[in-house]
Amino acid sequence: MCGFAGFAGPGGERDLAVMTSIIRHRGPDDDGVHIDTGGALPVHLGFRRLAIIDIEGGHQPMATAEGDLVIVYNGEIYNAPELRRALEQAGHRFVTDHSDTEVLLHGYREWGLDMLERLNGMFAFCLHDRRRGRLVFGRDRFGKKPLFYAETADGLVFASEATAVLSHPSVPDGLDRNALVKYFAYGFIPAPLTAHAAVRKLPGGCSMVYDLTSRRLSVSRYWEYRMVVDDQPPGGPDQWAEELRELLDRAVERRMLSDVPVGFFLSGGIDSAAIVALAAKHRDPASMKTFTIGFDEPSFDESGYAADAARHYGTDHACRTLNLDTAAGMLPELLGRLDDPIADPSILPTHLLSRFARERVTVALTGDGGDELFAGYDTFDALRTARLYHHAVPRPLHRLAEAVAHRLPRSDRNMSFDFKLRRALRGLGHRPAHWMPAWLGPASVEEVSRLFGADLTADELYDEADALWRSGASRHDVDRSIEFYGRFYLGENLLIKADRASMFCSLETRSPFLDRDLVAFVSRLPAGVKLQPNGIRGGTRKWILKKAMAPLLPPAILSRPKKGFGIPLSRWLRHLPQPPMETAARIGVDGAWLAARWDEHRSGQADHRGLLWAWTALATALDRPAKTPAPMENAA
Repeated sequence: MCGFAGFAGPGGERDLAVMTSIIRHRGPDDDGVHIDTGGALPVHLGFRRLAIIDIEGGHQPMATAEGDLVIVYNGEIYNAPELRRALEQAGHRFVTDHSDTEVLLHGYREWGLDMLERLNGMFAFCLHDRRRGRLVFGRDRFGKKPLFYAETADGLVFASEATAVLSHPSVPDGLDRNALVKYFAYGFIPAPLTAHAAVRKLPGGCSMVYDLTSRRLSVSRYWEYRMVVDDQPPGGPDQWAEELRELLDRAVERRMLSDVPVGFFLSGGIDSAAIVALAAKHRDPASMKTFTIGFDEPSFDESGYAADAARHYGTDHACRTLNLDTAAGMLPELLGRLDDPIADPSILPTHLLSRFARERVTVALTGDGGDELFAGYDTFDALRTARLYHHAVPRPLHRLAEAVAHRLPRSDRNMSFDFKLRRALRGLGHRPAHWMPAWLGPASVEEVSRLFGADLTADELYDEADALWRSGASRHDVDRSIEFYGRFYLGENLLIKADRASMFCSLETRSPFLDRDLVAFVSRLPAGVKLQPNGIRGGTRKWILKKAMAPLLPPAILSRPKKGFGIPLSRWLRHLPQPPMETAARIGVDGAWLAARWDEHRSGQADHRGLLWAWTALATALDRPAKTPAPMENAA
């Protein structure tokens, strides 16, 4: 796990040094540069390394023996040993002992960009193909590892974080209003947009090629998360459960490969417990370090369940508690470093958990992806009722229901009835393609319109989700909702949160549920075994995963209702400081209207937790001086 930065075009070593210094937290162990001024455009590549695999031989930038290919790369390729064997059989000769970086170099030479379809891992890379005069970029399927870039009049600038791109003198520092509107609608900014008008991010599952002579940039998609409804695996639920368990076991084993200490995030829920249970098959549980975060608010606290799970498997377990004072102390620095903001408040406990784990390990396995692949959220339960409601309830009656729900007493408890009802009704005011973003987003269509002083529609705000909903092969609400979660909520929100929260303290996190082979298998399973129908109330979520893990997990974990990794946000927002309203003018939103929402929330008249947290995260991230132009060095 590392970070890289670079540019093609004007600039010099000092510019590169500034860019790599900004991402030093991603790689405190080593650094390196590659500078080539002999082509159509000068190329500068910089690298920061967090040494995980082949500590002695994995220095970057790494070049082939002939020097015609040079790469900087962030991530881990879990099937690198198999790919290396195939490449050796094809005649390639390796210099390093077991570096996955060198596998990418030889893989590109052998297969070109078709290599991307063979990779099982998390990655972002830039490869300088000197012979063909181009830069080649790739990003993993779900987009776990970040890659930002900016096209300029004279070249291309790129890095693992947007702030590093913006530090280059050729990149202007202005905001993208459309991206900010999307941010309040979704809670994240969908790729390729970022908060910064000049900066874009390469979507997950895509490659990019920049021709150094023509200065033309092309982006291609090599993979997209879709349900394969016409290619159901042979057999039935018993065989599927067994194969699922074997695939997850293999994914866990692959992700335990490391030359540095490995630990595990453990919440006591089925996803993280499944990872620990399978890992315990491959190593002594007493040597396994597990970590969890607790809360002083009981309805949010899962630390007791995590402790029970740790005792069941016999791991070396540790826990810390996050309270309001701790959160308030972390908030300015943590949110201030989110150069591509997300409105997910669980970044606070995720970062504290990462800092805590980093004291003892360098790598941690997580349960990320389990809920998205197997329909694990409350919103999936709501689908069947939503479809009936959509057909049966006229608009006037729906507006009456919203008015009644608005008058219900408000609770600060985790996923309280009044919160779920108001959020459900918000989504049900829209057509099915918009249910998921409306349920998950921090602000309603009306709130986003009022905030930006524009008459916006759901079709405008959720057009990405709408296009995905309409283009899928499956007509099943569960399948289409799973695609939304995988493509947007997971790829654009949760994985960004995990990357930033962990890499700010130089911890690598790995997600076995996102294994290429596992995802391919699960995408072929029918919706009914992920959310098993159970009358009008929805069904049994994660049914096939629970069946697969039943031989290894205690019944208490299998039957536990999902709690979620939330924080007591509604209560905390009544005490956390309000961001300075001067930022509202810079962003172009109605500061007076926002201030009124703060007053309503703090007095208990309304619950604006989603809107106010989204504003807090954005304003804190953007509350920094505009970039002061610096003299640009000439590479020539």
